[in-house]
Order: sequence, then structure tokens, then C-alpha cells
Amino acid sequence: MKYTEKISKQLNELLIKNYDAEKGYVNAANSVNSERLKVFFNKCASERSTFAKDLRTEILRYGEEPSATGSFKGIAHRNWVSLKSLFSTNNEEVILEEALKGENASLEAYNDLLKSENLPSNIEALILKQKNAIKDTIEAERVQEELVS
Repeated sequence: MKYTEKISKQLNELLIKNYDAEKGYVNAANSVNSERLKVFFNKCASERSTFAKDLRTEILRYGEEPSATGSFKGIAHRNWVSLKSLFSTNNEEVILEEALKGENASLEAYNDLLKSENLPSNIEALILKQKNAIKDTIEAERVQEELVS
């Protein structure tokens, strides 16, 4: 069975967002001093790596070609976060704010895909599971942000 072109494109966009998020979280973990935040960001990176692997498997399963890397936009965003945190008095708060922006953008992409017609039930279940995990991460990031404020 093949996806529609629209669904295939959206799955690849989610895959790229997850590649970008994983790299962003690794960068964040390497940019903070707090051991608690390092552990948190590394956990988020690992989760996004798993998301990407699951999406990649589904894309291949349906005979499509998955994207191999992240996006230029993701690289630019990570560089901006690094630069911004250099000039901030509380770089951990800045990094958490930027992580929240990224997660909210991911959540929007997941919601867009869930609105698609004729989404196979196994894909819908995977997307819902990942979307709910992202929502949990957003809440956890808000708690972390309150702790560093």
C-alpha cells in the first residue's frame, strides 16, 4: 500500500523535525551546566531519535523514501540558540524557551497530519502516541523553565 503524496510528504516533514529536535536537544544538553537539565535534554534527544526511527520504518514500509537528514532551518535555529545563549545572563532559560518553541512547532505539524483524510490506522496511532509524548515534553519543559527562572 502506498501513502498519498500529501501524507508521504507530511511524514517526511515530521521525520526531519524529529532529526532536528534530536540534534537540538543534544546541543542543548551540551550547552547547559545543570546536571538535571543535561539529563532532561538527553532524554528528550533519545525520545526524538526513537520517534525518527519509528517514522522512518513506517515510511519505508509503505514503499516511500525517507529523508536522510535534518533541515537547513533546524541547523540555523540551533546556531541561533547557541549564539543567543552566549549573550544571555540565564542561558538555561533561553535554551528552554527555544526548546518550547521547537516543540510547539512540532505539535502543530503532528496536528496537521492528524487532520489528513485516509490516514492508515497504524500511522494515526503512531502519530497520536508521538504527539502525546510531545505534549508531555512541553509540560515538563515549562516546569524546568520555572525552576531555572
